[in-house]
Amino acid sequence: MIAVDSSVLLDILTEDARFATASAATVAQALGVGEVVVCDAVIAEVQSMLETRETVMDALSEFGIRFLATSEQAAARAGHMQRRFRDRGGRRERVVADFLIGAHAMMQCDAFITRDAGFYRDYFKGLKVIVPQA
Repeated sequence: MIAVDSSVLLDILTEDARFATASAATVAQALGVGEVVVCDAVIAEVQSMLETRETVMDALSEFGIRFLATSEQAAARAGHMQRRFRDRGGRRERVVADFLIGAHAMMQCDAFITRDAGFYRDYFKGLKVIVPQA
């Protein structure tokens, strides 16, 4: 099972000129191998960026992407990682959603599709990160 990040989905849903093709190809390849999922934080982030009354899951389910709720253990891990980030002097640009997304991918999935590989590799050691190649 592979989790997918908000930025990758937004590339596809907004038909981003720079990243849409690579992001769509990477998600399609993952779907060809197995399940692709999103967590609650990804749904909230993507929904907030779309100007539609349609729910983001209506659009994502058409691609074959499904919802997998964040477990209690992953949520607690996200809190620990955000605390570590702040203890290391991390700036406010990182919000708890980033840590929920990473912990969900690390603890509940086999890999994670994102364009923010540096952050996720730093805070979620052992997480297999897949970066769409433009």
